[in-house]
Amino acid sequence: MDYQRRKFLQQSFTAAAAGFLSPLNTMAMDQDQSKFARQQKAQRKKLFSLLGDLPVDYSPKTPKLVRKEQHDGYRLEYLDFDFNGMERVPGILLVPDNIQGKAPGMLYCHAHFGTYGIGKEELLNGRSVMPAYAPVYAEKGILTLAIDSWCFGERKVDGEMDTFKKMLWDGRTLFGMMLFDEMRALDYLLSRPEADSSRVGVFGLSMGATKAWWLSALDTRITTCLDLCCMTDFDELIKANNLKGHGIYYYVPSLLKYFDTKTINELIVPRPHVSLNGRFDDLTPPKGVEKVRDYLLPLYEKLGKKEDCRIELFDCPHEELPEMREIILGWLDKYLVKS
Repeated sequence: MDYQRRKFLQQSFTAAAAGFLSPLNTMAMDQDQSKFARQQKAQRKKLFSLLGDLPVDYSPKTPKLVRKEQHDGYRLEYLDFDFNGMERVPGILLVPDNIQGKAPGMLYCHAHFGTYGIGKEELLNGRSVMPAYAPVYAEKGILTLAIDSWCFGERKVDGEMDTFKKMLWDGRTLFGMMLFDEMRALDYLLSRPEADSSRVGVFGLSMGATKAWWLSALDTRITTCLDLCCMTDFDELIKANNLKGHGIYYYVPSLLKYFDTKTINELIVPRPHVSLNGRFDDLTPPKGVEKVRDYLLPLYEKLGKKEDCRIELFDCPHEELPEMREIILGWLDKYLVKS
């Protein structure tokens, strides 16, 4: 048994003995579903505490509307947000023309790819590995908000490595600050008069996917999670010797003492969750995807919600295939548009 594997197991055993990494799973459900929910709440609090010093007491100022643009089937509002008291957060709100009454909401999290000049505009322009989603959300009447993440888009002044290191010195984590801004973005999205708070999705590819399942685990206002190409089991990633494959933002101090991928995603149960990944993607070792799937599906099945969890592998690298897009479209219709 290699050193990394031994170390991971030792950490897992110690944390479980301390009551942190203990899986909630079917045993807790058998005892009492309300107990399961209470355990989830405690685990969310613990997970949030690992994200470093966050400006939770900061009161955001009113966002500034920079301009509006009319596009085919939707209006775009360009906004400047004051979420964290440290730097402005540019964002775009897509308001479909066909909204009647309250509309489902979507928090769109952009990818990484090392393309620091691309942030929120991914919603409008897509990627070479994924067509744009703006026309989809406009057609389906989904109110959608996307922001520039730290170090991306209009926030790329400071490099990712410098930002990460400076935040550690200050007691913060880059990923924690990224997630914090997304949660504040969700606050704004739900404050809009068009928004239906009972239908709220989060979507992302790659880094955006990791954000999607973390945010869904931490924030129960999100009613369905849609993530593409980044369901990574940490243990399998270590065994594949590919920690270098993920950006520096990805690494949260002490995380493996208390959580792994499946126990983070367990905090989404029983809310609908679709995760589609590539079998030939170095960032998502297939055994790791299967490990998470095989852990989560029995939990949903126990609650009579087996169809509400779909975790699949496709024969592709780090990209969205047309058949993956079809699944996402069906998921949007079922859990946001028509629910």
